[in-house]
This record gives sequence, C-alpha cells and structure tokens, in this order.
Amino acid sequence: MHTGKQLSTEIDATVPTAARMYDYYLGGKDNYAADRAAVGELDKVVPSTRRLALNNRRFLQRVVRTLTQEYGIRQYLDHGSGLPTQDNVHQVAQRIDPTSHVVYVDNDPMVLVHGRALLEQDERTVVIQADMRETDEIFGHPETRRLIDFSEPVCVLFNSVFHCIPDHDTDGPLALARRVRERLAPGSFLVMCQLVSEDPEVRAFVTDFMDQATQGHWGRVRRQQDVESYFEGLEILEPGLVEVSTWRPDTEVAPRQLTQEWIEFGGVGRIPR
Repeated sequence: MHTGKQLSTEIDATVPTAARMYDYYLGGKDNYAADRAAVGELDKVVPSTRRLALNNRRFLQRVVRTLTQEYGIRQYLDHGSGLPTQDNVHQVAQRIDPTSHVVYVDNDPMVLVHGRALLEQDERTVVIQADMRETDEIFGHPETRRLIDFSEPVCVLFNSVFHCIPDHDTDGPLALARRVRERLAPGSFLVMCQLVSEDPEVRAFVTDFMDQATQGHWGRVRRQQDVESYFEGLEILEPGLVEVSTWRPDTEVAPRQLTQEWIEFGGVGRIPR
C-alpha cells in the first residue's frame, strides 16, 4: 500500500494542480496564474479538454442522480473530489433525499479549505484530506466512520482521478479499485472513469506535460482496455463502459464530446449481491 509523505497544508500558487486546472476549465475562480498557463499549453495539443471537463462533471451529476433515485443509494465516498463547484455530489443526492451522507476525499489543501467553508452547516457532508490511495486511512477516518455504514450499500467514486495515479502493483488504479471493492457490501457501486487515448503520441505528450507541470503529481493517460480491467467481476450498468457524455444523457441534444484525441472513458459497476 502507498505510504506517502505527510500531506502539505500549504498552498503553492506556483505549481499547477489537477484540481485547480479542472476548476478553471469549469469556470471557477479558485485557481492561479500557473494553473491557467498550464491549461493554455495543454489546449494547444488537446483543445477539447474544456468540453471534456464539462462533460465529465455532467456525467458525475447524472450518475449520482441515477443511483440516488433509482437504486436507493444514500452514502457516497468521493475520492479526489476536487474544488467545490455547482451541483456537487451532496447537493445532487440531498435534493432527492436530504438524509444522504457524503464524504469527500482530496489531498489538495485548497480543496480542504474551500470544502470545509462550504460545508460548515452540513452535518451529513464532510471533506477529509488524504491521498486517495490510503484506503486504511480513509475508511478508518473518524468522519468516514461517522457518516458511512459499510455494512450497507455505498457508492464509491473515482471520477476522473485514476490518471493522476502512477501504475504500481500495490497502489496503482487496478490494485486500488480491488482493495476498495473488498471493503464494500454487496449491492455497492464503483464509479470509475479516466482520461484515455488510443493515440500513443497524445498519451505520451499529456502524460509527460502533466507530470512536469504538477511536479510529479500525475500518473498517465491510459487506453480503454486499461479502464475495462478495473471493472472485472462487477455488474456494469447500461449502457456499459463508454465515453462519459454518452452515459444516460438527459436529452438527445445533450453536449457530446466532439473530438477524440482523448476522451473520458468509464462507467458504473455494481458488486453482485
């Protein structure tokens, strides 16, 4: 298991983070010049990234709405949740059932600051600072134990975060997905998607660029077959593993990913009862 260094509580405005770059793509204000400059360089090679970020956010909202409404899920554990935007997981779930519980996990200190300020008055939602690979720490955290009953079905979210994790036998995405799954009750859900490309040049460029820009806080852009391996043994909800803008779109004219140099690919799996 990953045993990373102590997480920083200091915000370094000079080093881009994936969370703040994503915030900028979504039109947020919690980002710095370094994040915006990195976005500008990234857009030169993969210009569809802003649309991709927006479509990914909408996918997350549709998934939470679907699982809360249609499958009765009332507990969410969101790994690598990022900076608060509009219609976060707790807002989508609690509109359907105000008793829904949500635990957000992120290692970015800015996420912790803004998230805790947002949630001060909400006893059913919390943000904890942790590396998403530290499964023991996350599942054993007092706030997680207060809000999540793991003897009951829960939804665990790894939404657009696995590309931030390097490959490793013990704490790469595949090992992490399996380790988390072992702790969940039958009927629980895993939501997993990440950036993929079938173009080796795009994979190499983005992986190298983001690794350098974030000073090593990156994994790699993978292929669809890598993501498919995360779901082995799970019951995959329709429409299967797809480019996420096509996962149960709200309307026929919903925004789609128009270019394919890289896409967000994944879906929703359920642990068999």
